[in-house]
Amino acid sequence: FPSHDKAEFYQFQYKRFGENSYNTSVFENHTGQAALAFKHSQPLLWIWVKPSTGERVILFWDLFADAFSDYPELKESYDEILIIHNNNLSTFVPEPLFDENFLGSYLQYNTKVFETDFFAFDEIANCQMNTVYIPYVNINNFFIDQFGTFDYKHANTILVSKLLIASKNNPEKKMFVHINSGHFEIIVVQNQKLVLFNSFDYTTPEDFLYYILFTAEQLGLNPEEFSLELIGKIDAESEYYQLAYKYIRNVSLLDVSDLQAKNNFSEADNRTHFILFNS
Repeated sequence: FPSHDKAEFYQFQYKRFGENSYNTSVFENHTGQAALAFKHSQPLLWIWVKPSTGERVILFWDLFADAFSDYPELKESYDEILIIHNNNLSTFVPEPLFDENFLGSYLQYNTKVFETDFFAFDEIANCQMNTVYIPYVNINNFFIDQFGTFDYKHANTILVSKLLIASKNNPEKKMFVHINSGHFEIIVVQNQKLVLFNSFDYTTPEDFLYYILFTAEQLGLNPEEFSLELIGKIDAESEYYQLAYKYIRNVSLLDVSDLQAKNNFSEADNRTHFILFNS
C-alpha cells in the first residue's frame, strides 16, 4: 500500500452484479490506523492495522456475524432494539423548512450524495427540528436478518437533543465538543436553541484547537469568557484537553454525575459513551 505523508491510499477492486468488468476505487486513510472504504456513502470494508505486527488487514462486515457467534446473548429476544448510526453524514433542518420529500437536498451542501443513497430523518419534537442523515443501509439489512424489526436513530439526534434540553433557561451561549475517533462535533446551544452544529475531521491536537477557536471567532465568542465542555473519550490528562485549556479559559469535562447515577459504569465510561447511555 503506497503512502504519502500521513495519508495512505488503498486500491479496491469490485465487480457489480451482472457486469463482466471490474471497477477500481481508491480510498484514502489519514489516520494511519484504520480506513473505512465507502461507496455511495455506504461502508464496504475496514482496513485495520494489527498492533502486534503492523500488518494491514481488510475486514469485511461479516465481523457482525462473528459477534453474534461469539456472544450468544445477542440472539435472544428483546422487547426493544435500537440501532444507532454514528457518522458525519447528517444535518439539522428546522421544522418550518422541512419537507421529507426532499431529504437529499438538505445534505448536498455538506456531503456528497448520490441518487442511490437512502435518506432518513429523526424528529426532535421538543426542539422543532429534524435530523436528516444517510443511515448505513447494509448494516440495517444485516440486523433485519437477525431481528426482523427494530428502530434506528442517528447518534447526533440523541446528542443534540440532550444538550438542548440541558440548556433550558440558560441565556448564555455554551459550546460542547463531542470527540470521536478521526472526527469531532462542535455544538453551540443557547436556551434550547441550536446556534451551531458542525463536524470536523482531525488528526492532531492542533487541528482540534484550530476548529474550536475558528468556530468561536465566527460566533463572536471570547476565549476568555465562553464555556467549553468536552464529551467523549477524553480526560484532563489528554493532550487535546491540555492544549484547549491553554487557550480557552473555561474548559471542563462534561458533568455526567446525574447520568452515572442511573448505571453502574464509571464516570469516564459515561462520558465516553454519553450518546449510548442517553439512548
